[in-house]
Amino acid sequence: MTWLSKFLRSTIGQKLVMALSGLALVGFVVAHMIGNMQVFIPDGGEALNAYAAVLQGNKGILWIARLGLIGAIGAHIWSAFKLTRSARSARPVRYKKRSWFDQRYAVRTMRWGGVILFSFIIYHLLHFTIGMGHSEVRHCEVINDEFTCFAYQNVIEGFQGPMGKAVGAFYCIAQVFLGLHLTHGVWSMTRTLGQGNPRFDKPARIAATGIGVVITVGNCSVPLAVMFGLIGKGV
Repeated sequence: MTWLSKFLRSTIGQKLVMALSGLALVGFVVAHMIGNMQVFIPDGGEALNAYAAVLQGNKGILWIARLGLIGAIGAHIWSAFKLTRSARSARPVRYKKRSWFDQRYAVRTMRWGGVILFSFIIYHLLHFTIGMGHSEVRHCEVINDEFTCFAYQNVIEGFQGPMGKAVGAFYCIAQVFLGLHLTHGVWSMTRTLGQGNPRFDKPARIAATGIGVVITVGNCSVPLAVMFGLIGKGV
């Protein structure tokens, strides 16, 4: 057995995999949210479409990013599964604490929230890849010798109408679970990566809560703005 396999079989190794993969996923979530928020700037349609064209026009870099994201998700799920099994074996009696950051509610939300988020990711990809939930997705194409994408139009059309509003509501519910997941996950990550000083525990909790709230509000703002007609009129 190599040192790496021994390390990955240990609780410390699995927690480190959880923390590092979580850090990568947090970075992706923040970048994804910032990219989507371009719908609110002047000429947001052109900005978002240009952003999509840059991504789709660099297939090599895009696939590296996709494979890295898939690897991070896989590592996160694997470590969560291993740690959950270890925790149940070590402590068959459930915690009685009710503090959000300590155990009972946070752990339950992390587990079930993770399942909901995984389902949401799959639906999100299908929603804007094959048009599940709305009539048609417009893919990138070359128009007048210019590589053009229609991300803005897809977002607007995807959250309009009765079905689109139902999808938007599902998106917002998923974002609430994402915010809760991030709130506990980011705080736990700081402890795994070495933050054990009681003086900095409260700031770490505040920062983790802030990240969870910002991501939830930011990601919900796009479908809500479309659903209430604040953006996308005339598209």
